[in-house]
Amino acid sequence: MDVLDEHRRNVSAMAYIAKELNNVVHSAVPSAGLAPVVPRDPGPVSIGPPLSTATRYLLAGIRLALGWIFLWAFLDKLFGLGHSTVAAKSWINGGSPTQGFLGGAATGPFTGFYHSIAGAALTDVLFMAALLAIGVALLLGVAMRLAAGAGAVLMVMMWTAVLPPASNPFMDDHLIYAAVLIVLALLGAGGTLGLGAAWARVPIVRRFAWLR
Repeated sequence: MDVLDEHRRNVSAMAYIAKELNNVVHSAVPSAGLAPVVPRDPGPVSIGPPLSTATRYLLAGIRLALGWIFLWAFLDKLFGLGHSTVAAKSWINGGSPTQGFLGGAATGPFTGFYHSIAGAALTDVLFMAALLAIGVALLLGVAMRLAAGAGAVLMVMMWTAVLPPASNPFMDDHLIYAAVLIVLALLGAGGTLGLGAAWARVPIVRRFAWLR
């Protein structure tokens, strides 16, 4: 019995010591268990391969030029600024931004398809939305991969609407524009004279690289 009593006393003493040590630790660091976990900074995000300064600025200039081409096309068709679209045929005055090209200028094997969608409300909305979104994205240097992909698709579709090209068996400026857009996205052209670097640090863009 003496041995059992001694053992119980030892166990009780050890439990008491452990409890007191635990209280001391929590008193010294009262918020240790509640301290927020600070995520480690993943560091800068690369949006393209290393390029010389001259190359980066050249690509940025090309990006800005193409962005203005898309945005100007949107503004001219929307307001009829008198270059490709007169005011009376502007979109805000009831004109169709797709009727003239798809309904009259389309030639080649896809003529029937383009004539069937020319001037339709959905076609006009999608076309104008694409011009605006691509133009703004290129000018700002954000969402370059999306802008390049959408722009390339739009250019290829416009190329198929005028087959064969008037001055070449198959090649025209639409295909060149499509290729240049893809190159700009692959080389990270939005990082110079643009917001591409800041855009790449946005959490959702970090997670989904195709948004860059």
